[in-house]
Amino acid sequence: MLNNFVMPDLYPAAPEIFLLLMSFLVLFVDLVFGATHRWIAAMLTVITLLGCAALTLVTSDGQTTLTFSNMFVDDLLSDFLKLMSYLAVIMMLVYSRQYLSDRGLDKGEFYVLVLYATLGMMVMISAASLLTMYLGLELMSLSLYGLVAIDRESRRATEAAMKYFVLGALASGLLLYGMSMIYGATGSLEIGGVAQALYQGHSEKPVLIFGLVFLVAGIAFKLGLVPFHMWIPDVYHGAPTAVTMFIGSAPKLAAFAMALRLLVYGLFGLAMDWQKMLLIMAVLSIGLGNLAAIAQTNIKRMLAYSAISHMGYMVLGLMAGVIGGQVDPFTAVNAYSSALYYTVAYVLMSLGAFGMVLLLSRAGYEAENLEDFKGLNQRSPWFAAMMLIIMFSMAGIPFFIGFFAKFAVLLAAIKAGYTTVAVIAVMFSLIGAFYYLRVVKLMYFDAPVDSAPIAAGLDLRVLLSLNGLAIAAFGLFPDAVMLVCTTTLMRSL
Repeated sequence: MLNNFVMPDLYPAAPEIFLLLMSFLVLFVDLVFGATHRWIAAMLTVITLLGCAALTLVTSDGQTTLTFSNMFVDDLLSDFLKLMSYLAVIMMLVYSRQYLSDRGLDKGEFYVLVLYATLGMMVMISAASLLTMYLGLELMSLSLYGLVAIDRESRRATEAAMKYFVLGALASGLLLYGMSMIYGATGSLEIGGVAQALYQGHSEKPVLIFGLVFLVAGIAFKLGLVPFHMWIPDVYHGAPTAVTMFIGSAPKLAAFAMALRLLVYGLFGLAMDWQKMLLIMAVLSIGLGNLAAIAQTNIKRMLAYSAISHMGYMVLGLMAGVIGGQVDPFTAVNAYSSALYYTVAYVLMSLGAFGMVLLLSRAGYEAENLEDFKGLNQRSPWFAAMMLIIMFSMAGIPFFIGFFAKFAVLLAAIKAGYTTVAVIAVMFSLIGAFYYLRVVKLMYFDAPVDSAPIAAGLDLRVLLSLNGLAIAAFGLFPDAVMLVCTTTLMRSL
């Protein structure tokens, strides 16, 4: 047995190995110094993520490299999504530093769970096998369950964690069952092997279709698509705002990678089948998300329903890669790059929106209701302007990154022949503009209900300003981000 063992090439997985080893160090250092020096764990976590970014750049050569018996892939897509994930997690940590400290949540276990969740995302992003994908998903999910419930004194957080755990376990079961059926029909756990079996016709079509249904259901849960969206409003509302920011940002990148690798890389031969399923879920998500958000008075729940609608728009790009059963490489690259562009834009906007909630929060006070934004222009004209940029971008108003992201996916849908769907999406986007502009109205035209000075740290203020300005700048120069996304997809498909 030992004679047949081949040592895997560890070089492509260097960032994952480094993060795992550093997580042990963070846990040990917090055990020794955590009671008196809470900042050490936070600093080591940021250093770990910066180290992962450096290793990702060093190990990237623009080529596709498979290792661990073809279960792990290092390509341009994985490098780009990992770098964006590191950025999102670092921004979350900087945004939430004061928030966590005020509530006694800046513990070593918080940072370790964040690192393990990030490791799960990295494994999902580089998964080249159904087994690796599931392991990464479970590592990320279990860490997120713990993060939601980290405030053990909060009944609301505990309830949200239980709902998330029960529904997440159900979704994981559906996904695993779908993967087992696909394995049974194709005889391969490798995503490339599944694609080859489909291409050569060496598979059982009825079993594959059943497996595909369960697989799409699992993917839809992680993306938060209707009708698998039930967990999002309660989890966003119940979790500490710092954790809500985390759930609403970086995991979306991993979920996009999961959808792209499983459906496009692995099951492209069944594109006409999963395309129809994604179409229905996209329209329902855009409709329900925008309509339900109007009735919300809690901004975290409003952003939760907003997230449902945004993922619906992103899925429009994913389903637009095939036209009438025919594959045009140029159209496919444009469609999938538009979906990637939308995901990156949404993560940037989501971080900014929740960053504003953290900015207005303070010890003993959660600024999570819409009325907390009343009169913000009188309290701080600069940050009112930043929130205006974020809300305008989320609403898809020119000329911000959110507008061009929506434009890209709608154009891809129209080119794929889904003009009616694109029109419906535009109509719901107009409806959705109401609740975004309502926040702007409260900031600029209502009297403030809270006259307390904004007591946020300099790091949060600077980062939030850069976040808002980036949303505006990428709107003025949208081709820069789109070029990166298109190049990434062209070199990875």
